[in-house]
Amino acid sequence: MQIYLLRHGIAEDARSGQADAGRALTAEGKEKLRRVLRRAGAAGVRPASIVSSPLRRALETAAVAAEVLGYSGKVVESRALLPEASPYDLWEEIRRRVEEPAILLASHEPLMSAMAAFLLGSPALQLDMKKAAIVRIDCDRLAREPKGVLKWMLTPAVCE
Repeated sequence: MQIYLLRHGIAEDARSGQADAGRALTAEGKEKLRRVLRRAGAAGVRPASIVSSPLRRALETAAVAAEVLGYSGKVVESRALLPEASPYDLWEEIRRRVEEPAILLASHEPLMSAMAAFLLGSPALQLDMKKAAIVRIDCDRLAREPKGVLKWMLTPAVCE
């Protein structure tokens, strides 16, 4: 299975009284995200499913990904993609989708870098997941413990 970890794009600063969950992507955030996703699409990214955190900025990120990558399915929301969620819980969410060859997960830090380290079997790995960055990790089998291989990472800076 190809697993794509996509961190949300740049979001607006919280306004007075606004909940963190309601922060939207900025125009710059959407533009950088589109740039990264166009490059990912050119590299052959074709998710069989897109799963997103229920927070607005992640859902908007997932919607942009669906549009740019030509995904016509429904974006599924999952609490396993909240910023404070556990990589173990997210792994169980992935394992339930064993029949899917590729899955794109739209979420936040610190979960995205922690999930990359978890999938690669290196919990101490430090990964700088910039906003709008996408990482591809392949897992040949969806056993209890993942055994992934890092294939590539794209950031807005390398997609200019």
